[in-house]
Amino acid sequence: MSESLENFTSHISESLAKSGIECKTETLNGELIGYAKPEDILAILAFLRDDSQCLFKILTDICGVDYPEREDRFEVNYNLISLKYNRRLRIKVYVDETTPIPSACSLYNSANWYEREVWDMYGVRFDGHPDLRRILTDYGFDGHPQRKDFPLTGYVEMRYDPDKKRVVYEPVKLDQEFRNFDFLSPWEGTKYVLPGDEKAGKS
Repeated sequence: MSESLENFTSHISESLAKSGIECKTETLNGELIGYAKPEDILAILAFLRDDSQCLFKILTDICGVDYPEREDRFEVNYNLISLKYNRRLRIKVYVDETTPIPSACSLYNSANWYEREVWDMYGVRFDGHPDLRRILTDYGFDGHPQRKDFPLTGYVEMRYDPDKKRVVYEPVKLDQEFRNFDFLSPWEGTKYVLPGDEKAGKS
């Protein structure tokens, strides 16, 4: 670790410690990473944004990772950039399926959609979010697709029904089990005629 980076990490830890906030920091593969408790995340983000030696004014992303074998299975990452000092910083927060994280929308406008995405994909709740609803899946979608225990095929499939003139949901039906797929033909196992195939059969 360079001397300037070491001084920077010490400044963060010592300054937050004066306010009774613990934020462990480390460098991993040249990246600066901090670890925070859910209840401390807003205070830490506010400090990193406003402190004259930090000035992390840009929140580039909030993303989730699922480790189902852990007690706190979800890792929520806040990726920050300081243009003033040309630095990047990642803050990690660990929570279980029921523990909410305070919303960072009051500190960063960009947090609004990022938190909605994490909620939609992983089911991590953000307390105080002004509009926490699904953003990538349908409003009636069942489950959270990025969880490791979510089935690859999903629970339902959707299609447009021309008779009902609306989108309908149906249970997933697979013509061939994944484990038995031999890759010889992508059409093997289908029992229906695709539009246009009936013409090919007559010629």
